[in-house]
Amino acid sequence: MVVFLLVLVVVLALLGAVHWYVWRRLVRDVTVRGSLPRRLGTVAVVVLPLLSFAALASSRAGAPFVLQQVVAWPGFLWLALLLYVTLALVVGEAVRPVLRAWLTRRAHRAAAEVTVPVPQPVPAPAEGAAGPASAGAVEEAPAVSDVSRRLFVSRVVGGAAAAAAVGTVGFGTYGVLRGPRIKRVTVPLAKVPRAAHGYRIAVVSDIHLGPILGRAHTQRIVDTINSAQPDLIAVVGDLVDGTVENLGSAAEPLARLRARHGSFFVTGNHEYFSGADAWVDHVRELGLRPLRNDRVEIAAGFDLAGVDDVAGESEGQGPDFVRALGDRDRARAAVLLAHQPIVVHDAVRHGVDLQLSGHTHGGQLWPGNFLAELANPTVAGLERYGDTQLYVSRGAGAWGPPVRVGAPSDITIVELASKQA
Repeated sequence: MVVFLLVLVVVLALLGAVHWYVWRRLVRDVTVRGSLPRRLGTVAVVVLPLLSFAALASSRAGAPFVLQQVVAWPGFLWLALLLYVTLALVVGEAVRPVLRAWLTRRAHRAAAEVTVPVPQPVPAPAEGAAGPASAGAVEEAPAVSDVSRRLFVSRVVGGAAAAAAVGTVGFGTYGVLRGPRIKRVTVPLAKVPRAAHGYRIAVVSDIHLGPILGRAHTQRIVDTINSAQPDLIAVVGDLVDGTVENLGSAAEPLARLRARHGSFFVTGNHEYFSGADAWVDHVRELGLRPLRNDRVEIAAGFDLAGVDDVAGESEGQGPDFVRALGDRDRARAAVLLAHQPIVVHDAVRHGVDLQLSGHTHGGQLWPGNFLAELANPTVAGLERYGDTQLYVSRGAGAWGPPVRVGAPSDITIVELASKQA
């Protein structure tokens, strides 16, 4: 508990420092004291993080779903904007002195080029006549002040940083709302028989239905999968961020998934935040077959197994590899559905030929991929661990901000290749 509180204090202090920095560079440095823009900017920098906190906490706190939807868009988008405007402003720190030096040199050159006229003698005015008090005097144009240059530089750098952040987040949001694209990967497996050569498994993970991504998102995914005409569909966890009561209707298009050998589902860690047992029952009603530490023989000539997510261990429902794979015929190829890539070492010990996973989102928001690499053996794509191959999908949705940068969403068609073909 003490460690948790210390971490919380550090995180809150860091967020406070980042918000102060953003306020300083985007509000204080570019506006006039007491002006309306400064007041509005200050209010925004206070209110937006509060909305972000509400977006993160409302679901766990059991807030009404309508309220979750209201705070989700501004709250989550601000988190993405904060990341990229901060990165852009940090880059801008290197630009500031260069731009100020250029402006100073330019001002000095302009001052040096001014030609000062030679005063001409002026006849003395007649006695008692009023003459010009400053005849022959030269009026100098005021030079651009250092304060004006600092304000100009701050506005240029701040405006460019804000534009870069808004453009990045806008494009990343469009990529999520547009829906995932099909990615195709061929995986050769030594034990796959000739009859299964070219067998296609549609792998979809991390759909993350919630207060932002709803029924329309599910329908786009279903249409994309069905258009590929796979032989089998594997939904490998993190389908939802919310209860069946709130999101059951959003998941209903999954009932229209079509594949020759059916659709299968395994739990992800977010199911255990949302009522895993209720969701397992619901997806079964929609026509998907849950594999909860279970295995099924596929007629094409391989075994398909699935294990519960490791987050289920807190409820006594974690992965059980012995139950799922212990008594199988090891002469047959085994394909394992497991939400998190970290269980691949268990898969290796149990003779799995191919593990299909998600969970990482490919990092979702660059440079998040570097953090994801610290916690996962593979962040995205196909890699080999001993005799086991691991494929990790970047996922079809997004958690938190509905934004992806450097990690586009995908639905992967994994095509099995027999070495006997």
